[in-house]
Amino acid sequence: MASKRRSVPGIRHYDGPAGGWGALKATAIAVRTQMDTLDAPATLLRTNQPDGFDCPGCAWPDKEHKSTFQFCENGAKAVTWEATSKRVTPEFLAANTVTALRAKSDFELEGYGRLTHPLVYHRETDTLRPVSWEQAFSRIGEILRELPPDAVEFYTSGRASNEAAYLFQLFARELGTNNFPDCSNMCHEATSTGLPRSIGIGKGTVSLDDFDKTELVISIGHNPGTNHPRMMGTLHELARRGVPIIVFNPLRERALERFADPQSVVEMATLGSTDIASTYFQVKAGGDAAALKGIAKHLLEREDAVGNTLDREFIAQHTLNFEDFADDIRATSWTSIEQESGLPRASLEQVAQAYAKSRATIITYGMGITQHNKGTANVRLIADLLLLRGNIGKPGAGICPLRGHSNVQGNRTIGITEKPSPAFLSRLEAVFGFTPPSRHGHDAVMATQAMIAGESKALICLGGNFAVAMPDHLQAFPAMQKLDLSVHVATKLNRTHLLVGNETYIFPCLGRTELDMQRTGRQSITVEDSMSMVHASSGKLKPASPDLLSEPAIVAGMALATLPTTKIDWADLVGDYDRIRDLIEKTIPGFTDYNARIRIPGGFRMPLPPTERIWPTPEGKAVFSVFPGVDENRKGEGDDILRLVTLRSHDQYNTTIYALDDRYRGVFGRRDILFMNEEDMAQRGLEHGDRVDITTALPDSTLRLTDITVVAYNIAQGTVGAYYPEANVLVPLTYLDKESGTPSYKSVPVQVTLRSKQIKTL
Repeated sequence: MASKRRSVPGIRHYDGPAGGWGALKATAIAVRTQMDTLDAPATLLRTNQPDGFDCPGCAWPDKEHKSTFQFCENGAKAVTWEATSKRVTPEFLAANTVTALRAKSDFELEGYGRLTHPLVYHRETDTLRPVSWEQAFSRIGEILRELPPDAVEFYTSGRASNEAAYLFQLFARELGTNNFPDCSNMCHEATSTGLPRSIGIGKGTVSLDDFDKTELVISIGHNPGTNHPRMMGTLHELARRGVPIIVFNPLRERALERFADPQSVVEMATLGSTDIASTYFQVKAGGDAAALKGIAKHLLEREDAVGNTLDREFIAQHTLNFEDFADDIRATSWTSIEQESGLPRASLEQVAQAYAKSRATIITYGMGITQHNKGTANVRLIADLLLLRGNIGKPGAGICPLRGHSNVQGNRTIGITEKPSPAFLSRLEAVFGFTPPSRHGHDAVMATQAMIAGESKALICLGGNFAVAMPDHLQAFPAMQKLDLSVHVATKLNRTHLLVGNETYIFPCLGRTELDMQRTGRQSITVEDSMSMVHASSGKLKPASPDLLSEPAIVAGMALATLPTTKIDWADLVGDYDRIRDLIEKTIPGFTDYNARIRIPGGFRMPLPPTERIWPTPEGKAVFSVFPGVDENRKGEGDDILRLVTLRSHDQYNTTIYALDDRYRGVFGRRDILFMNEEDMAQRGLEHGDRVDITTALPDSTLRLTDITVVAYNIAQGTVGAYYPEANVLVPLTYLDKESGTPSYKSVPVQVTLRSKQIKTL
């Protein structure tokens, strides 16, 4: 069928490996278009170095937690995007109305460059104008004091440092609210909710050392070549060592198939590459639970037949609820497992046999597991599978959730949560002398719903592109424009900034790459990677403008102006970030000798009791879960319903779009694409290149994405893919995981309609 496809503008076959010369070329283009070529090499070489800055991209840890330079194409894009020489000046803003800017794409908006001055929206001229820091802080304080504390939302991006995020939560709690919508709510909240119930802590249990000792990696629902690209170096090493890597993913992703290491002289010189996945299973969107239950079912059958499959001693000593789990697995039919997963029984038995053979297994997973309306249950099933063979708390084994931004995990560790523990609040009260609120606050979906309902009146964003990242833009965007106050701390313009409320302020801050000089000299901030390593980061570049402030300074400025009776010496904390870390040490377990330990190259690891087979659950043991059935999400649906998966392009990180190409998927210069299985296309009378409308197939939903081009792609039958955040308009706010509150970006039921012939698929 491929030979008969029509030519579609911007769509062409890509047959190269991930990485390789293509990655080097893309980095060279990023450097040439964004930075002074004299500054770029030194800046890139300081990335992830002991005396340098932490990459503002992914949260994958550094090799051996010491000074090693690992080339990463998307990390280089993130650095050059921040360290760009382009500037958004007051003159530019005076010549471009907010209404005109709002008509631009997110790619165009961020492409204008770095913000240089604090800004306020001027309604009469519909422009953003410079404002003094003092005047802006004072006015924000006046507004916040007039509002009920729970009418204010405090949003945090994963790029915020530990120090800035700690001050941010302190500000909000002294004001009187636990409203902390944050980016974790949209990605790994299912991990933060599910893993504590299973193993007692909402973090992964593996280190990079474990990857050196593992005998098997099972990779589920993630695309490391784009979303955590430094992981490719680890997978490359494993594949060359002959360690099996079994992949479950609806799409065939190039980085999980073939990778050429740009640091390998042999591969670069010979144009060679390394096969990554030893086996690749294209599970249907939303079918992960069925696949996991199928693997567990064969393990139980094998244990019943021949024994010596499960780690019975570990199960007896360290776990609870095994029999209930096993009874449910045995009661789940192979027919429903095959139908829901889209995989044959023989394939799942093959995986189970490889797992039974391995003495040490790591399971990695991403948002393909968490962004479902059963995301928490999915996470717990992965933990269950590992518990069956004692693969938590031993070398070379464990669970590895793949976080996004480089400090999204750290923000949660230091207190960015709408559900704070009583112990944490008690420590805050003892140290700071005020009584923080105990009632739970809003997560991201609840905050958006409160703004839509007119209950929340103010939004303060410490980074991010909140409205664009959220589902259902038809409701979220107008709600932003009805706020009394919106405040955005940022390095560049984005669409959320332009959804101006009654009063809107945009505060330009220092980036990771830039020198942060305070009263006591050059400052370092700290971050926590996805393997719980906490380390320092310190930029050296000259700031983009003399009018920039650091994130801690901006948070402190707002707090001082808002809280007239505060007992906290905010100015002293900003003058020396060691003082902030001293307070973190006093109020959060695991940060003993914080300042001393971050001065050691590589930093230190936060406590992870499950790695020592200590289970901080209420029961004191790891707990098996029960996932009843596997097909309840599809009950009542017709056979023609498709499941939509939202995707990031290769030239993208979360909502930041570096360019309009998606090299590995063969898309260039456009994003209006629907990836579709050819069998699904044939059943619906569609051809490669047809233009379609997509409608959400849920009761009472009228959500719609129009004029999208169908592209034939190697994707699981019954599954379609479209780009995030454009496809977020198809995700209802109420279609979420009720346990964690995570929107179901990865399994929305949709129908597809051919625009010219109006052929319905339902």
